[in-house]
Amino acid sequence: TEIPISDGNMVLKVSPQSAAILEEAFASYGAGIWGRRTFDIAHAWGGHPPGSPCFIVTHTVPQEWAIEDSPFTFVTDGIESAVRQAKAAAGGKDVVICTASILQQCLKAGLVDEIHVDVAPLLLGGGVRLFDQFGDEPIELESIRVVGAPGVTHLGFRVVK
Repeated sequence: TEIPISDGNMVLKVSPQSAAILEEAFASYGAGIWGRRTFDIAHAWGGHPPGSPCFIVTHTVPQEWAIEDSPFTFVTDGIESAVRQAKAAAGGKDVVICTASILQQCLKAGLVDEIHVDVAPLLLGGGVRLFDQFGDEPIELESIRVVGAPGVTHLGFRVVK
């Protein structure tokens, strides 16, 4: 099954089970929050973010994107502000936190309601750990979804508050 993403300039080829998960996620997507590191590594997605509105948490706004028609909103005053702005822009839909460091900060600040993780049978040798830097207090999760598909398992958890 082919699923178009972004503004249609990319297509994912996935199983029917994964297609159903992705279609549900895309339908509920209201805004995304990304970190500056991912923004830089992705070369700003060529100016076509993988979802809009798109908020980038950063210490400094990159000059080449400090323009009126930028497809990005740069947030320099912290994750709470980024979440607040993204919620306002999402129009009642979901705000998706798209990078490990931002997710860690939001979990620690109590700003996350649900976590959705897709696990593939491949171990990479490096990268930023998704679940790290939380401190000493455990974060309790309630399982809300487990969907097996060829080459991936889709997991969903509600954060118990």
